[in-house]
Amino acid sequence: MPLSKLWRWHTRSKITVIGAGNIGGSCAQRLAERGYADVVVVDIAKGVPQGKTLDILESTPLVGRDVRLVGSNGYEETAGSDIVIITAGIPRRPGMRRDDLLFTNMDIIKGVVEQVVHYSPQSILIIITNPLDAMAQLAWEVSGFPRQRVIGMSGILDTTRFRTFVAQELGVSVEDVQALVLGGHGDQMVPLPRLTTVGGLPLSQFLPPETIQRLVKRTIDGGGEIVGLMGSSAYFAPSAAAAQMADAIIFDKKRILPCCVYLDGEYGINGVFVGVPVKLGRGGAEEVIETELTPEESQALHRSAAAVKELVDTMHRRPKT
Repeated sequence: MPLSKLWRWHTRSKITVIGAGNIGGSCAQRLAERGYADVVVVDIAKGVPQGKTLDILESTPLVGRDVRLVGSNGYEETAGSDIVIITAGIPRRPGMRRDDLLFTNMDIIKGVVEQVVHYSPQSILIIITNPLDAMAQLAWEVSGFPRQRVIGMSGILDTTRFRTFVAQELGVSVEDVQALVLGGHGDQMVPLPRLTTVGGLPLSQFLPPETIQRLVKRTIDGGGEIVGLMGSSAYFAPSAAAAQMADAIIFDKKRILPCCVYLDGEYGINGVFVGVPVKLGRGGAEEVIETELTPEESQALHRSAAAVKELVDTMHRRPKT
């Protein structure tokens, strides 16, 4: 019997990961080790998704998880997915900006989303492919899904980098550092030190302004720092961010998390995907949370949104082939 029919025999959650590269493979492993969903990994490379899922499957007796994992070069096995995490695309290399990936990854995302809509029309899309904000916008346009069901991962990743750097600087637990990074996933992102706390206390109580600004800059450059060190994009932290989003959706947690979503007037921004706090639950990005920003913070967020819009406009102007 085809595996696509076997999926219908149970009511467990089902998550598909598109792309079996470093991020996709790491994401599939994190999800399998959680144990609440069966996982399908799709990639065009023959044998790669099959091999990675088999390797993960063979680890499940050691971590005590009973899950089904399937690797495929097609989309039939993905049918009926609750969540589809899209990592497919070319990664950054040294000397590249996220924006340099635009046209190549446009074609990949368009083809992927068309297949996902056909096989899983009720799914929620989590976008990881760079340039992330523009790819989220493209996925939304191609899918025709409500805006609540197309979500970019970037805000959680950027925020966890800022939290990490603050904790390192202070020598405190990362659990006690809470932060927020808004805006696009690029050079115009907007870390908010004013809203960053350590054990509930303002960050400014612990660090001088010049040190805070150094950590802000390191956060903005965080992806490039990793690319420069190992020659390719990060994958452990991005996959952990996507898994946290999946947790919030599958268990309807109503988590307040920074995610890349389509704004329709919130924060004075219209018609573009930008990172802001959202309530993440079973319906996807169920509510955009608006917080009061200073004039300087608001201006920075609008500059970031303008940079994303420029990318989106470039994408829209591309001649059709």
